Amino acid sequence: MKKILLLATAALLTAACGNNEKKADDPLADSGRTQRTENLLENLKAIGDSTVYLFGHHDDTVYGIGWEADYSNDSTIHQRSDVKSVCNDYPALLSFDLGHIELGDSLNLDGVPFQRIRQEIIAHYDRGGMITLSWHVNNPLSGGTSWVADSLKEVETKTVASILEGGEKHELFLSWLDKVAEFLNSLETPYGVRVPVLFRPWHEHTGSWFWWGQEHCTADQYKALWKLTCERLKDKGVVNVLYAYSPGTEADGDETKYMERYPGDDIIDLLGLDCYCFAPEADTTQIAHYAATLDKNLGMVCRIAKQHGKAAAATETGYECLKAQDWWTKTLAPVLERHPLSYVLVWRNAHNRPNHYFAPYPGQQTVSDFIQFYNQKPTLFLKDVNGLYLKK
Repeated sequence: MKKILLLATAALLTAACGNNEKKADDPLADSGRTQRTENLLENLKAIGDSTVYLFGHHDDTVYGIGWEADYSNDSTIHQRSDVKSVCNDYPALLSFDLGHIELGDSLNLDGVPFQRIRQEIIAHYDRGGMITLSWHVNNPLSGGTSWVADSLKEVETKTVASILEGGEKHELFLSWLDKVAEFLNSLETPYGVRVPVLFRPWHEHTGSWFWWGQEHCTADQYKALWKLTCERLKDKGVVNVLYAYSPGTEADGDETKYMERYPGDDIIDLLGLDCYCFAPEADTTQIAHYAATLDKNLGMVCRIAKQHGKAAAATETGYECLKAQDWWTKTLAPVLERHPLSYVLVWRNAHNRPNHYFAPYPGQQTVSDFIQFYNQKPTLFLKDVNGLYLKK
């Protein structure tokens, strides 16, 4: 088992029992978070210090190309996956989004029941995998979505100020954070363990397409938003969360720009980067530009992470429609192998949006290349990991 042995070289426990204990204590560490949450953080750092990285896919087990999970049937939990259909293994990392939980809705912004997300998270934890959560939260001032609308730009620039202390939407936003806290606190196994997750709110803030983006608030306001978020969740008893900071590529390798709105080492556990390939029709020049951009910016992220004692990751990436047959082994893998990363996450395979997918599915042209990627030594999928929540 080549990758299990690689995990051992990363100083992880790979021969210990799995997560599915009949009875389990869930002690708190000195940080106030559960010991398993702290163990996950240390193990992510250890992976980053090795030559391997976890592979992740957003919404992998709830829908894919041509299918959607049966949300009324619990027996289908964690049963289907486009990635598994291709390589007979699940991603080591699953990602889900909490958008619309703030509204009290039963479904998230992509139509997945929060109850099902909870079940999938617990199931993936029990199998030894990791979970990360994003939050495309609606605009509490305009009533719109996370995305900025030209007709509401004047409102968008006031949104962050309106939810900070003293703002007209402060109390409303606190109630939204409380709904997030309630969900995070509900991530508990039948044997009493709170599932550790990596939470990644306020992402891609160096762009301006979200209401918390660069042009819509000051650096101090953005940092205050992070502080408010973390303090409120802590006040509500959340002890199973790590936090990720994940700008886009707007800093273009400039460490000062990347860290301009960094909320602080006391808040952030992992430094990331969101970077996508937008090459039309497998344009080699555009693909090469993506690879160079990713390489340059990941180099910066990993340098800063080392300086600050943080884990590092490619928190979102991918090539929509995967138009180049060898994209996995010739474009993505060579860049990732040059950097000490904990994980890479590609975005979702939408069941209801044609040509919106970032992982292969049966019959897709990159299947053979993805299987080669899967078999490469650095890539870790679910069968390759065990002990992420145990002490080194």
